[in-house]
Amino acid sequence: MTPLITAEFRRLLATRTPAALLLTAALLGGGLTASMALVGPQNFTPPLPGLHTDTGVRALLGILGLTALVPAALGTAAVTTEYRHHTAALTFLFAPRRGRVLAAKLVAYGAAALAYGTVLAGTSAAALYAVTAAQGVSLGLPTGTVLALLARVGVAMATYLLLGVGMGALIRNQVVALCVVVGYLYLGETLLMMIPGVNLLYPVLPGGATAALTGFTYLTDAMAQELGTTPVRLLPPAAAALLLLTYTLLACATAVLAPMRRDVT
Repeated sequence: MTPLITAEFRRLLATRTPAALLLTAALLGGGLTASMALVGPQNFTPPLPGLHTDTGVRALLGILGLTALVPAALGTAAVTTEYRHHTAALTFLFAPRRGRVLAAKLVAYGAAALAYGTVLAGTSAAALYAVTAAQGVSLGLPTGTVLALLARVGVAMATYLLLGVGMGALIRNQVVALCVVVGYLYLGETLLMMIPGVNLLYPVLPGGATAALTGFTYLTDAMAQELGTTPVRLLPPAAAALLLLTYTLLACATAVLAPMRRDVT
């Protein structure tokens, strides 16, 4: 496994993927957080509580969870590009044990995912404290709680990047894979939330687990108000993190097993 993992890290570092991941994480973490803090949650439409409140800080940081489709799409594109340009076929030719090759890819992209989540959380914290200090606003949450919440956001983003890697290895066709990943995250779960009865499944879906992990319940509350129903009960953060990890492992295991079956058939 060591030569395979080393080769995957070399392959990854030889492309523009790491730079694109880190730049995207910095823009989303620092840029989005800074712009939202400058505008002020109380000036949103509809308005949210201000940053001087517990709810306001949680809502602003929880919005970062809505960007999960970005790391998922980046992870999907990174892997499907290898199939599109047939570089993966060359790797499998010299290392025919596909399970080990895909496991090595997951190790390499797992490191990239952790880097993505760390940069996103770190730049978001820096932007939040810089803007509020310049405005003279005291945050409604202690520093330790803010950093813990951002750490959970970073973990969620890293998990979605690995989910994207698993989906890319499973579907292979870049256009189809991106349409499935982005379409599901952007529209699929939102549509499910609009169906009475079916929306009860939302807490056990990836989006619902992300909302529970990041503490962002604004969408579920707004949708329940629109439908005139009771908001669905989200999982505890620890259970949500475990569920996201389960989805990740399931996607990765399927990505390992499916190519083997294709080779046999």
